Amino acid sequence: MIPMNRIAVTFATIALLAASAGAVEARTILGEKDIPRQITFGGACVNCKLSGKKLVNASFRGANFSGSTLTGADLRGASFVGSNFRNADFTRADLRGAELMGTDFTAANFTAASMDGIEGGGAVFHKANLTRADLSGAELPGANFVGANLTGARFRSAEMPKAFLTRVIAHRADFRDAELSGALMVYSDFTGASFRNAELEFAQLSGSRFSDADFKGAELRGANLAGADLSGARGLNQEQVSEACSDHRTKLPVGLKPRMCRSVVVIRNPPSPPAPPKPPR
Repeated sequence: MIPMNRIAVTFATIALLAASAGAVEARTILGEKDIPRQITFGGACVNCKLSGKKLVNASFRGANFSGSTLTGADLRGASFVGSNFRNADFTRADLRGAELMGTDFTAANFTAASMDGIEGGGAVFHKANLTRADLSGAELPGANFVGANLTGARFRSAEMPKAFLTRVIAHRADFRDAELSGALMVYSDFTGASFRNAELEFAQLSGSRFSDADFKGAELRGANLAGADLSGARGLNQEQVSEACSDHRTKLPVGLKPRMCRSVVVIRNPPSPPAPPKPPR
């Protein structure tokens, strides 16, 4: 691992450091504006300028890259473990197949980023901007999206059991075929979102708005609809509603009758998601 307390150097310099330290095996490609492939970063590189750089398979372990700019960077297959990328800019970056385990992306910008197939168990996207980001097929169990902007984001076939989707804005977000079992989706706005064939068993939808949201084929067994506004939802049928739990504040499409559950819990103050694990030493 390369210790970097403050990196404000060119990528050629980084390559020389890697070669001289002998701590990382790296492979450079002449003629490309990239840093060595398969290189490991640690330490701090706050506010680094990495836009457009090729960082394929790069490894960030216990690193602090908060405030860094990675607009359009190629991060396919990169590994982010226990690192800090708060307020970083990943606009249009390519993170397909990246590993984001336990990394903090609070308030980071992922607008239009390609994130297909990422593995982000326990990752923190608190108040992050994922507008039009593509996370299709992502593995995000227990991921923290509290307060995030998910407008137009694609989560098709994503695995998001027990994910935290509290107070999010998810207009026209695509959750088709996604696994959201046990997810906390309270006090959020899912206007125009698609949950076609999604798995929402025992998910918490209390206090959220689902105007024009599509629930055709969605599984709602045991879901908590207390205080949820589904009056403008599409694709809902009586069988789905009868498998979920409602209360007197639940709003359903005309013609559907709620199933009142005595044990339904109204969540007024959602619990905080777990903090990301400490960076490795």
